[in-house]
Amino acid sequence: MNANNSIKLLYFASLGEQLGLSEEAFPLTQACSVQQLCEQLSERGPQWKELLGATKIKCAVNHTISNQQQQIKPNDEVAFFPPVTGG
Repeated sequence: MNANNSIKLLYFASLGEQLGLSEEAFPLTQACSVQQLCEQLSERGPQWKELLGATKIKCAVNHTISNQQQQIKPNDEVAFFPPVTGG
């Protein structure tokens, strides 16, 4: 896989623990939205669908908190993390 045709995905905290993965390179040859990326990742199985489909899941694109409509292009970094809980 050419590094120019991929994005870096990061999975933080309990999300990474549940998926058993903290980071990966993901092939992406053309721009898509965060929502479209989540849909692609959800095809990996029910656990992925449940975790990435959660409305409280947070996402950052290139270190900026983003919404589901944020566009992603090759070479971007996308981080997913669960909401912070306080006590």
